[in-house]
Amino acid sequence: MPSAVPLAERLSIPSGPLFFPVTAYGPDGSVDLDTYRTHVRDGLEAGAAAVFACCGTGEFHALAPEEFELCVRAAVEESAGRVPVVAGAGYGTALAVRYARLAEAAGADGLLAMPPYLVVAGQEGLLRHYRELAAATALPVIVYQRDNAVLTPATAVELARTDGIVGLKDGLGDLDLMQRIVSAVRTGVPGDFLYFNGLPTAEQTQLAYRGIGITLYSSAVFCFVPELALAFHRALREGDDATAARLLDGFYRPFVELRAQGNGYAVALVKAGVRLRGLDVGEVRPPLHEPAEEHVEQLARLIEHGRALLGEEA
Repeated sequence: MPSAVPLAERLSIPSGPLFFPVTAYGPDGSVDLDTYRTHVRDGLEAGAAAVFACCGTGEFHALAPEEFELCVRAAVEESAGRVPVVAGAGYGTALAVRYARLAEAAGADGLLAMPPYLVVAGQEGLLRHYRELAAATALPVIVYQRDNAVLTPATAVELARTDGIVGLKDGLGDLDLMQRIVSAVRTGVPGDFLYFNGLPTAEQTQLAYRGIGITLYSSAVFCFVPELALAFHRALREGDDATAARLLDGFYRPFVELRAQGNGYAVALVKAGVRLRGLDVGEVRPPLHEPAEEHVEQLARLIEHGRALLGEEA
């Protein structure tokens, strides 16, 4: 059962990274719920502040509705109310509503509204889409801005005024636009509204986002090197910019450069990293593809280097 404490309040000052688990598949390509549960449980034990199940890193696009519901329910059961569980919901409005209702039935605490499928909609259409999604369940909604779903400040204000919409996750990276959105919502809507840095490997840009007041960010790295993600999160929280810079220079920048070597590596490399740490979560589903062998070898060396950096910190 969802917590009585509102999602926005539970997420506003997280005690650790926001965890976006990968979805585990068995050798036959089907969802491996036992391994998925282990992965979620490992993240919770490592110190995740929230579980974002079946979102981008979790290959939402590749999951059938029944698989989605099973995974969300498993994440909810593993969390057992300790931290909130937010589930992805996307595609066109009718399917997004269906996924939202499946997430609600599975016990999720909230929704991350993925961009609508394929179409490049105008602001009026985006506003209607997200409002219909928010009205479909009692779950609070965080809107994910990226690709074909980019908001103007005026639209962001209207979303912030909408019952059930509690936040905006930015995967675009336009800091000028985000500053204008933050300012417009702050001056136009009373109360708090959540903002998240949702760029791939968000740690790489989080110092810049922190500069405009956005302190929440997603961490895919937490999936496979939680100790590094925790150290970076702690450095930001404590204002230890020297440690943050050392981790950026020694691990995050090289990882981002490795990630740029292949399309879809923002997910495929993360799954490879989880496998390298000893949990066989399977391969990515098509249309994504596995990283080249030499890139996986580079990732293994980078993980070891990153862990060595923590030894220097100690």
